[in-house]
Amino acid sequence: MNEDIKRVLDAGIHGTPELKPAEKALYLSTFRERVYVALTKRQVAQKDVYKEVSDEMKRVRSGILYLNGDLPYSMLSKYIKEASKNNLSFTIVNDKETDTPLGLVLASKQNAIEREEVFVRDDRFQLD
Repeated sequence: MNEDIKRVLDAGIHGTPELKPAEKALYLSTFRERVYVALTKRQVAQKDVYKEVSDEMKRVRSGILYLNGDLPYSMLSKYIKEASKNNLSFTIVNDKETDTPLGLVLASKQNAIEREEVFVRDDRFQLD
């Protein structure tokens, strides 16, 4: 069977193959290479907006804020307000099939950023 025909049939039966599904599950539906900054669920749960996130939102012009829908809206709302203040769009990601320790990801909409460190490592940071 021709390889192109097989690929089309497989896509029709199983759906379009997804690039880096584990990475996208961890980073709330985006690729690691696009991430400016990320916080864990415990960090997002803190009362105040993280300065690192706030500062990055002010610098980013073509970004999107991904928020973990497993967290209560009361924890997310301060970041939604901050994103709105900086004219950034946001998406609440509700993925019941995967469990990620991340609560927030600020990423570029389309471009690779290639930051070496994207996590705010403080006493609340823990990826497991």
